[in-house]
Amino acid sequence: MSRRDGIPWWDAGRQRSQTRLAAPHEGAHFALGRPGGEMIRDVLRMGDPRLLRVARPVTEFGTPQLAALLQDMRDTMAHLDGAGLAAPQIGVDLRVVIFGGMANPRYPDSPAVPDTVLINPELVPLSDEEEAGWEGCLSVPGLRGWVPRWKRLRYAGCDETGRRLERTVDGFHARVVQHECDHLDGILYPMRIRDFRLFGFTDVLNVPGIAEE
Repeated sequence: MSRRDGIPWWDAGRQRSQTRLAAPHEGAHFALGRPGGEMIRDVLRMGDPRLLRVARPVTEFGTPQLAALLQDMRDTMAHLDGAGLAAPQIGVDLRVVIFGGMANPRYPDSPAVPDTVLINPELVPLSDEEEAGWEGCLSVPGLRGWVPRWKRLRYAGCDETGRRLERTVDGFHARVVQHECDHLDGILYPMRIRDFRLFGFTDVLNVPGIAEE
């Protein structure tokens, strides 16, 4: 168990966020307890050095602490209409991502991706072929960029119980898993952009099929 300032890692984000509230229009999302025990966690924004750290592997599965982390991530992602979320985005340095769901208002024209918990992921491209597309990020609010990604890949990892998961995917599914797994290595999507003429504020770019954040 890792502790910071005597606070267990699974409570650190909650306790920090309760003392650091920010107005939603400033781009920072706040911790909000809701009826039913839901917890909306702060999402770190680009410029926070914690987003640049390499996350640690998960070594224990099926624990109450891991279950609580995943529930907080699900609540936060759903509240913000995210297509995915990585644990480092809420200040937890573990190799945990979640993604998927049905139609997403932030990506209205994109195909559905199955709800997935992916822990200690491994990604292997199946060719050198790339495909570029528009991406946004809850940690880079209000902006979009044209990002090249592997078009087709195989990914593997574990679910919350430690059960092995392996899939071969392409298109939007492949893009989402690459985007989220980049967070585990301290990479934000602007670092992948090759042409910064194709990076800007969502409402200024006016990209078809991409909803304003």
